[in-house]
Amino acid sequence: MNLVAQTEKTFALTTPLYYVNDLPHIGSAYTTIAADVVARFQRLLGRPVLLVTGTDEHGLKIQRTAESKAISPQKFCDEMSGGFVSLWQVLNIKYDRFIRTSDPRHEATVKEFFQRVWEKGDIYQGQQKGWYCVSCEEFKEERELLEGHRCPIHTNKQTEWRDEQNYFFRLSKYQTQLEALYQSRPDFIQPESRRNEVLNFVKQGLQDFSISRVNVDLGFRVPTDPNHTLYVWFDALLGYLTALLEPDSEPTLENALAKWWPINLHLIGKDILRFHAVYWPAMLMSADLPLPERVFGHGFLTKDGLKMGKSLGNTLDPVALTSTYGADAVRYYFLKEIEFGRDGDFNEGRFIDVLNADLANDLGNLLNRTLGMVKKYCAGNVPPITNEDIPNDSPLKSIGLRLGEQVKNAYEALAFDQACEAILKLVRASNKFIDEQAPWSLYKQGQQQATEKVLYAVLESVRLAAYLLSPVIPNISSNIYQQLGFEIDFNNQAQTAITAPFAIHGTWGVLTNKQTLGEPSPVFKRIEPPK
Repeated sequence: MNLVAQTEKTFALTTPLYYVNDLPHIGSAYTTIAADVVARFQRLLGRPVLLVTGTDEHGLKIQRTAESKAISPQKFCDEMSGGFVSLWQVLNIKYDRFIRTSDPRHEATVKEFFQRVWEKGDIYQGQQKGWYCVSCEEFKEERELLEGHRCPIHTNKQTEWRDEQNYFFRLSKYQTQLEALYQSRPDFIQPESRRNEVLNFVKQGLQDFSISRVNVDLGFRVPTDPNHTLYVWFDALLGYLTALLEPDSEPTLENALAKWWPINLHLIGKDILRFHAVYWPAMLMSADLPLPERVFGHGFLTKDGLKMGKSLGNTLDPVALTSTYGADAVRYYFLKEIEFGRDGDFNEGRFIDVLNADLANDLGNLLNRTLGMVKKYCAGNVPPITNEDIPNDSPLKSIGLRLGEQVKNAYEALAFDQACEAILKLVRASNKFIDEQAPWSLYKQGQQQATEKVLYAVLESVRLAAYLLSPVIPNISSNIYQQLGFEIDFNNQAQTAITAPFAIHGTWGVLTNKQTLGEPSPVFKRIEPPK
């Protein structure tokens, strides 16, 4: 089976498997929104897509948290995992698989993978001494620690000194192979800043890492030694394989690899980059499995310029935010206003200003005023104008003819902000065009065809903008499309892939007078700042 050639036809991507020590936060939402946008866009291109998300439910931190609440770890995990499922529904995330590492089928995957690596001679028993961060579930090297042996990520928490017998994975054995990977495939780790971080880390020399723990009950036992529990990261990374199993298939690696492997894209936060860009490919090399195509580590989010945290009282609840402003608003702001890959900030005043300017004023008002004029000057029908009636060098068409390819390239590069900004340029140009051409004056002068050409060009530009924005704001885009006479719902991905393929709808000049236009109505209501 040629697994690499297989990925040319399919597209599989993952979010991290989120750790369930607490309810989901805005950072988890940010990653998953981005993954959903990529999946939706790939479906518009006509590719079979599998979006994997889920929860990581093993480890010491979860065990301790459950104990502190006096409930069983499984009940605690059920509650926390349910919180992620609920948030993804609120945010209109259309995932295909939700894997929980407590799933019994996952244990079969872990055991089979462990056996492969064990037989390769890449697992051995040794003594682990070092500073351990429970929040990261990771031993930290001395050079990484802050003053007082504090974790560089969880800066308000001290690490714990450990001296225990563990099983280790021979990461050092794969130093040369990993360096060759990064050299031969410079796009394997993105963006470039994350790649440089990994190169610098690997260049200092790789150390074997522990893959088991003692005195931890929550997790799978080491197949060769039941006195040890498999380390949470070794277990969790393999969840990406378990998630690829068809619901009714036997949980074997062969079945997991049958259709969707290798993964095209792992989307993660930069705090777990090392696990995905160093440990994970080395584990796959050891098991003789093809490597993922790309690992992309995005930045952190702040609020009003400050790091978010319970101690500061400035956390941002994604459920409350979405309940107040709607899923499309939240999705649009975080992807349009923050360059994906860099750190970004949330400010509620800026949030409201951007949404009102872009979605309510520029896009929504443009559609409504145009529909109103079409109703008045063209009896509510799409003007009987064809694509050929408008020259390629006309202001809006000249932008529209280039826009589809430009936006496609931006989505594929995960440059969501660039995609949104390019689309907004067409919307703003349409507002300027309609003001300059003044179709109301043309109509009064009896220039019916000139009036119709102006209105058609604007309607078609709004349609194209809505289509290209549909991965980001599917509800608003569906509303616009339906007002333009299309029976397309961008939340119905199966239908969209068939009836709105990118090759057709991603170009300028699709509207015809066969469409029956709807009544003008707000596609996005202006937000009033909280009093």
